[in-house]
Amino acid sequence: MTTKINTILFIVLFVFNNLQAQEKLVKVIEEQKGNRIAFYAINEDEQPYDVLFEVKGSDFRQSAARPRLTRVPATSKVHIKTIILYRDKTPKYTHTLQVNDSLSRRALKKEYTIIEVPPKMITPKRHITIYRTSSCLSCDTIISKLNENRYIFKLIDLQEKKEVKEALSKTLGKSLDSIAYPIINLGGHIYTWITDYETLLSEMDK
Repeated sequence: MTTKINTILFIVLFVFNNLQAQEKLVKVIEEQKGNRIAFYAINEDEQPYDVLFEVKGSDFRQSAARPRLTRVPATSKVHIKTIILYRDKTPKYTHTLQVNDSLSRRALKKEYTIIEVPPKMITPKRHITIYRTSSCLSCDTIISKLNENRYIFKLIDLQEKKEVKEALSKTLGKSLDSIAYPIINLGGHIYTWITDYETLLSEMDK
């Protein structure tokens, strides 16, 4: 029993750590000018990271110096490497990027450019699916408010999803054509009386 619990805990921690890694929004972009390709680290997160970048391949040359950690401040763009292409050759290369949120005093601190990053989407405490009926009077307002406040949700237009409409009709025991309000699935529970955004938020936080 203890072994089984430990295995489950390991899986949970593994998934959790992978989700945390995915949240580190650092990526690499390339910009070519003439016979040079410059690599930049783009950090779209609200915290700084140290990155270790390495390029391997052929038909280009690069500095022989050993790769070092480079600081990439929050929401910034930092030049991390340049390679020089051989004339009349097509370079073949791969690159790796290691991201570290434990900042080192020895990391290189280069000039950087602050970038504009759109606000992150919000994952609600309970997943939201809105089923829009043909006569829904408040759907557009609720959907607009969710988009405006950057909530993640799913929208299903019942006029386009006939099979979903039929299933919901059977579940609710009524025709949906004359329903003038949204049908909302909130965390796996169907609500037919939420008619405004404020009420939706109130129910979502319960």
